[in-house]
Amino acid sequence: MTENDATPAVEPAAAAGSTPEPGSPAGRSGFVTFVGRPNVGKSTLTNALVGEKVAITSDKPQTTRRAIRGIVNRPGGQLVIVDTPGLHKPRTLLGQRLNDLVEQVLGDVDVIGFCVPATEKVGPGDRRIAESLGGYGRAKKVAIVTKTDAATREEITERLIEVDQLREDWAAVIPLSALTRDQLDVLTDELLVLMPKGPALYPDGVVTDESTEDRIAEIIREAALEGVRDELPHSIAVTIEDISERDTGSMTDIHANLIVERDSQKAIIIGHKGSRLRDVGARARAQIEPLVGTKVFLKLHVRVAKEWQRDPKQLGRLGF
Repeated sequence: MTENDATPAVEPAAAAGSTPEPGSPAGRSGFVTFVGRPNVGKSTLTNALVGEKVAITSDKPQTTRRAIRGIVNRPGGQLVIVDTPGLHKPRTLLGQRLNDLVEQVLGDVDVIGFCVPATEKVGPGDRRIAESLGGYGRAKKVAIVTKTDAATREEITERLIEVDQLREDWAAVIPLSALTRDQLDVLTDELLVLMPKGPALYPDGVVTDESTEDRIAEIIREAALEGVRDELPHSIAVTIEDISERDTGSMTDIHANLIVERDSQKAIIIGHKGSRLRDVGARARAQIEPLVGTKVFLKLHVRVAKEWQRDPKQLGRLGF
């Protein structure tokens, strides 16, 4: 891997209003999570509300693997968004553990946002998830029709009617686009109204409780997901071996492992004469450099851990 000479510009985070300091009595604060089938735009919505990328996104299902908290600060209070994996029918031990994680989060949050894309008709999976929300009586429920920028007015209307009929206890039904930011303020205001009164849970300016190491690992995994096919996305995991800043303070060395399940997958990740792995490194560096504030020398190793998704010991070592 070669060092990247150019540090890309960082897009500014959306302006955050002043939030009551932790411990102060003013305002409202609480936890919200978005649920829905895989790939309905939950992580994209989380990032748009926070105003900064805290969760990776991909067109591959089950991209999110942890409960990632993004913090939204507004004058009226603070939202803590818990981004979770999409609910799905598990085929591996990893899949079951991801579903268990979602179940745990749903039992703890103040509001559940049920997401359905405007571009797809409500199906059996959506109905099953919407019905299951009755098991979480503590949380208020909001229905969210996502991806309105990619849908016609007729599709949006049809989806709103379909979603509204799924439950009788929606506190609100809101169409929006995370991409164009249309109606995001409406959702934020509605979520804050539904939160309990109380002090901020995080200091103003904090956007996530994810460690830098975890965020770097996720950025690398996102880069590796681009362009892969079939079952390979589910087989990719990333661990960080070492992060160290050089004495000059202008360069950070990062050594990371890309873990797959089979030798054939290793060959795909590396590519012809290492071409694909170099592309992964270049895409990852472009996002890691603004995060760490220096140029980055990124060294990636591809390792095989046989059937790690089904092995309890290996899942434990990988943090699942």
